[in-house]
Amino acid sequence: MAKAKKAVAKSSFVEKNLQTALEKLAVATTAVDKAVTVRTADAKKNLAAVKRLTKRKTSLAKRKKLAAARVKKATSVELRGALRTVTKDLATTTKELTKARAAKAANSDELKLLRALQRRTKGYNRGIAQTDSALKK
Repeated sequence: MAKAKKAVAKSSFVEKNLQTALEKLAVATTAVDKAVTVRTADAKKNLAAVKRLTKRKTSLAKRKKLAAARVKKATSVELRGALRTVTKDLATTTKELTKARAAKAANSDELKLLRALQRRTKGYNRGIAQTDSALKK
């Protein structure tokens, strides 16, 4: 059986594909830049939330310790109620802190990947610009 001849690519076809690839690279560059900006803002918010919740958890733990000591010393309805309230607040804060830390970790991982992609796209753009300027000489 005879092999069919492969068609030779025409310059218009190659130029069209090259322009399409450059347009897609430009779209990817803008998308990754926007994503990095948004994720960086989210990272700052998550960091602030984790700091705030950690501080609150520490103060509630101290209050719980003091309330427990007071209850041990002299039991009263008010003191037991205060201890119960502090314990509930501490449990809620611990739950929130766990969620905030998980969100911070997930955002951090995604941001790391996006920054790597951003470096790649900027490198491709730089290489293309250098090649274009060298070819224009």
